[in-house]
Amino acid sequence: MKTFVIAEAGSNHNQSLDQAKKLIEIAKNSGASAVKFQTAKSELLYAKNTPDFAGYKSVNELIKKIELPRTWQKDLKHYCDDIGIEFMSTPFDEEAVEQLVNLDVKRIKIAGFESTDWRFVNMVASTGLPLIVSLGIGFKKEYCNILKEITDKYENELTVLHCNNAYPTPIQDINLKDIQLYQELGFDNVGLSDHTMSVLTPSIAVSLGAVAIEKHFTISRQLSGPDHPFALEPNELKIMIENIKQTEMMLKSSSEEYTESEKKFISARRSIIANKNLKKGEILTESNLTTLRPYLKNNIAASEYYNVLGKKTTRIIKKGEALFLDDVK
Repeated sequence: MKTFVIAEAGSNHNQSLDQAKKLIEIAKNSGASAVKFQTAKSELLYAKNTPDFAGYKSVNELIKKIELPRTWQKDLKHYCDDIGIEFMSTPFDEEAVEQLVNLDVKRIKIAGFESTDWRFVNMVASTGLPLIVSLGIGFKKEYCNILKEITDKYENELTVLHCNNAYPTPIQDINLKDIQLYQELGFDNVGLSDHTMSVLTPSIAVSLGAVAIEKHFTISRQLSGPDHPFALEPNELKIMIENIKQTEMMLKSSSEEYTESEKKFISARRSIIANKNLKKGEILTESNLTTLRPYLKNNIAASEYYNVLGKKTTRIIKKGEALFLDDVK
């Protein structure tokens, strides 16, 4: 699979190490390229007494209840290494970035709500690691140059993800053609951070050129917590990744005249057929030729019909016989 698929576990560990490891196993078994958590602390993410918004109440307390214990990260990274899937986590503060760098992660993801905080983006980019950046709320065309300037400064490999930051995202708001917009703006690597409930959205994005997909998943949408209700369940994650693989196969092009699967159906093409008995040396016309199936080796294909009109036969040909390549001159 060419597409880099990030299975976003996020906060769906519910502060259970066993559940976090189960999520890693699900991601691995689904065929994901990486599994990603989030490294945040309430007091370093939201200001005190942040008001309720978007249905979230007591945000500071909510984040505190879903924080990933940072003492787990080394264990989770080693567990990912052991079973063969890349470990990732989105940092939300300087301490988190430093810890991830010390864990020798391969790349760092910047979340959509942080992607226009140029102080934070600059700090993360200063690690020199490859960056995956969700283009968040308010991320307009004019910001693209700033992001490029920062990553060029530190020579980061950059992948940007088109992203609608509504959880979940209504299908009518996903605006997948923005993937092509960011390609036109000069980004070489463009993907999708998808918050729709559909398993088809990512494969459609791949057909539009997305090279990376990020998608939330959970053990069960019935579990308590803010991110479970809009996440895919294990069987859905597997279906989503299989859809991506099939999309990649469909997007291949062939320089061959026939694909392997078509070769056994070649005979269903049409050939040029004598519509009446033909004498040797007779001129071929629309009245004495027709086209019928099948097409066999060395028959003259129906596609050559107009090219043989006006030519002469080199032998006697009976009505209903197919014409061969050496039958005309």
